[in-house]
Order: sequence, then structure tokens, then C-alpha cells
Amino acid sequence: MNETKVIVITIDGPAASGKGSLAKKLAEMLDYDFLDTGALYRRVALKVIENNVNADEIDKIITISKDLSQNLHEKYDDSALRNDKVGEMASKVAQISDVRTNLDDFQRNFAKNVTKGAVLDGRDIGTVICPDADIKLFVTASVEKRAMRRHKELQSRGIEAKYSSVLAEMQERDERDSTRLNEHLKPSHDCHVIDTSDMTPNQVMDAALEIIGPFLH
Repeated sequence: MNETKVIVITIDGPAASGKGSLAKKLAEMLDYDFLDTGALYRRVALKVIENNVNADEIDKIITISKDLSQNLHEKYDDSALRNDKVGEMASKVAQISDVRTNLDDFQRNFAKNVTKGAVLDGRDIGTVICPDADIKLFVTASVEKRAMRRHKELQSRGIEAKYSSVLAEMQERDERDSTRLNEHLKPSHDCHVIDTSDMTPNQVMDAALEIIGPFLH
């Protein structure tokens, strides 16, 4: 009897490109395991904030990430991670190589130990964490479009923010990620790029399914 092939799908891209929403929908539709790798860094960031640790206290942050990496399977309150303060700190702690090392093994083991399939989204999943993934997607959009989406999201949550400030923060975050990841944030030669700048969520899903379809049969 032939064993069912385990499919690993990686979805990378910059902040607010739509990769997270796509990854969740795909995982639900395919009944695959899902890992939001950005949430791992946000969990470290939240602990850093809760312990009143400053972004330049590198050794303390590394210790927090090491301790947390031993308990990443425990349930957590996802809503506590979804604010800009945590997001900004996550972007900073992710600059620390030892923090990334502490979290990388968990991500790789997650992909290796699924029974049916997995969808992982982040910044460097297809290039660093799972370079041999079956399907690699790179979801992107112009920084202006991404800033507009983030601005709209903040407004929907009752948070006042100027578009110009959101755009500046998005550009600063892109610069940090680009510096941290070097070539790893860019689409690899074997990935499929989806530019969501002028696409609806349904169109993004359709584009992804068109790419993924042949691998599922």
C-alpha cells in the first residue's frame, strides 16, 4: 500500500501582505497543520514586554526565548499578541541570531512531524527553515498597499493612527527585516510569487489553489 505523501507548504512575505490570512485558510481547507512562525517571535516579544526588559538587553531576551522554546506547544492567548507594540518588539527581537536559533529547531521539527501536511508562514520559511518544502509561495504587495491595509485594520479596532505614520513604520520594519534576513526575505528561485496589491482575498486564494492543485493529486 502506498503511503499518502506529506505535503509541506511555505508562505513567506513582508508584513501585511496577506500571507497570514492565506495560510490559515489553506490549512483549514486542506485540513493541514498550521504554524504562524511570526507568532513565535511575538510570544517572545510579549514575555520581554511583560518582564520590562529593554530591546537592548540581549542576554535577557535570549534567555526568555530559550525558556519559551521549551514550552511552545502550550496553549496561549493569540489576541494578546496582536497589537502593534508586540509586533514592533517582535521585529526587534528577531534581529538577535541566538533568538532565531532557539526558535528555528521548533519550526523545523513541526514541519517534519506532521502526518498529512503543513502550512507554515513567516519571513524565511522557504529559504531557511524548510528549503526542501514541496510548495513555496511568496506573497507580497507594495508597501503603500500594505500600509493602507494596516491603517484600515487599526481604524477598525478603534485605534487612531495617521496613514503617513503607519507607512513610515512599515518602511522601517521592512528595512529591519531586510537587514536581518539579507537574501532570505527575497523570493527563492523555486517559489511562486503572488502580488496581492490589487487582489481581493478570494482572488489570492484562487491564485494559490491554482499553484497548489497539481501537487495534491
